[in-house]
Amino acid sequence: MAVPHFLTGPEELEVSGAKIIASLKIGSFTLNFTETIVLEWIVIAVILGLAAFLTRGLRVKAVSKRQVIAEMAVEAITNLVRDTMGARWLWFTPYVATVFCFSIFGSLISLLGLKAVTSDFSVLLTWAAVTFVIITATKIKYGGIGGYLKGFADPIPVMLPINILSEVATPTAMALRHFGNIAGGGIIMALVYYGLANVSRMIGLDVPIFTVGIPAVLSLYFDLFSDFMQAFIFIMLMMVFISNAGPADDAAEGTS
Repeated sequence: MAVPHFLTGPEELEVSGAKIIASLKIGSFTLNFTETIVLEWIVIAVILGLAAFLTRGLRVKAVSKRQVIAEMAVEAITNLVRDTMGARWLWFTPYVATVFCFSIFGSLISLLGLKAVTSDFSVLLTWAAVTFVIITATKIKYGGIGGYLKGFADPIPVMLPINILSEVATPTAMALRHFGNIAGGGIIMALVYYGLANVSRMIGLDVPIFTVGIPAVLSLYFDLFSDFMQAFIFIMLMMVFISNAGPADDAAEGTS
């Protein structure tokens, strides 16, 4: 009796980027729809569905368990923004919550056998680029264009090239940190599964029994702890960079 192919384990290890699912040609321009784009929309739908479920039928009294969970989540992210950035930045909470949720769900989707959205560098680079624009806009808002440009020559003019490089490296470093950990974890898990499957073949087993249990234990770190930790580190760096771009004195605009 032949063993089903999905039980035999991988015979070859393949590590590749996002596959192109469909293409749309508009004149001389070709728009490619990759699996990352499709998975991003799935993640968006999941987050929106979960938010709608938790916030349905909100009440002031006799609240449901769903509402309690929603209020705890909102309070936790609001306190995190207040403690990290200050009360003046509470308006920034929705953006922080969005990136945090997208990062977690985009990484945990790999538990379903799908490619983690955060293992695509273009996704993380986009988040970092948006953050970089916010950082730059904040510096110009509080220091003016002249103050922003003058900052590249601080503390001495000879530091100009280094300061420019540091400014450009900020979003790149943020993206690479997150991407490297998520993509690296996925590759390690693939190597472990591939190696255990081949150990089973070496001892004459048709079914890779060694792939049962051991990858699941490692997944607790690479697919759960690491995903949450990288999402947390990303938003913490984002909040620190943005708040540092503004004035340090909370009394300048008051607190609320």
